[in-house]
Amino acid sequence: MMNLRKRLLPSHKGLKRLSDSELVVLARGGDKEAFGVLYERYLNKIYNYVYYRTGNHHDAEDVTARVFFRAMSHIEQYTERGVPFQAWLYRIAHNLVANWHRDRGRRKVIPLDEYIAASLRTDAPDKKAEEDEELDALRAAMRALPEERQQLLVLKFVERLSNAEIGEIMDRTEGAVKSLYHRTLLALREAMEPNMRDELPASSEIKES
Repeated sequence: MMNLRKRLLPSHKGLKRLSDSELVVLARGGDKEAFGVLYERYLNKIYNYVYYRTGNHHDAEDVTARVFFRAMSHIEQYTERGVPFQAWLYRIAHNLVANWHRDRGRRKVIPLDEYIAASLRTDAPDKKAEEDEELDALRAAMRALPEERQQLLVLKFVERLSNAEIGEIMDRTEGAVKSLYHRTLLALREAMEPNMRDELPASSEIKES
């Protein structure tokens, strides 16, 4: 992660007060420091997104770097038109991750182990074997989901974005994202063992955002 951070770093502190739109205008004019601010502003978010889609730090750093270099080289082609710069970056990341999976012939895996384990872990030693089985069942169910539903889970639970923000990234309405989220949770509940279903919220318990 430090290697990524060293590649582009903003040196003009005054630029940090500008909005994304203002920085994009400057970046289009060749201001590398302005793009550096955008890089610093979204590096962690894009890296986390890529990491949870690739499963290892080495590839996550490589793909993340390519995301920003592609964004920088195509900045003149970006037009806001209701799509925030952040959403544009996520779309580039999504496409590059899809290429990464295709080139390597790997299954799409979301290693949400830490997040899932934190929500399920207990201090009782006799629960460990049972929890391992539950985590395996949950991971297997997630791997079996269509790619867009895996993307939704990453944006929702890892990036903690709202339905509106996810809609901008996935090019869907907020209502469509909400519906997809409900269907995804229901699919997970159906795919998992009965003793794990209670770990996921019922559709009536899902918080809107």
